[in-house]
Amino acid sequence: MSAAAQPSDVQTNDTPVELVELSRAIDALPAAQRLTLQPAFQKVVESTNRRRKILQLVQEALGQLRLDMKYLVFDLEATRRERDLYQQQLREWTGENEGGSNSNDSDEEAA
Repeated sequence: MSAAAQPSDVQTNDTPVELVELSRAIDALPAAQRLTLQPAFQKVVESTNRRRKILQLVQEALGQLRLDMKYLVFDLEATRRERDLYQQQLREWTGENEGGSNSNDSDEEAA
């Protein structure tokens, strides 16, 4: 009974068509041969499914990494813009103080 349910289990796990066909071929074998091959086949199916899950996790992690990189690049560009703005403001402020000091000094000298 488990051998008959096996192909539907294999299909629900998105197992490749080749493995589904192999499962059907194994189910068509005599009982002695089927019992010999089923454990190895189950290991192959489990390994295939595990690899597929790992690949999916890696793909999701790469997608998240790409998104994180976009956020980091955006943040870096914003930080650079802020830095440039503050440097410009500092130059203007420093320039005003120097100009203001000089005008105050000249006013004191005139008095």
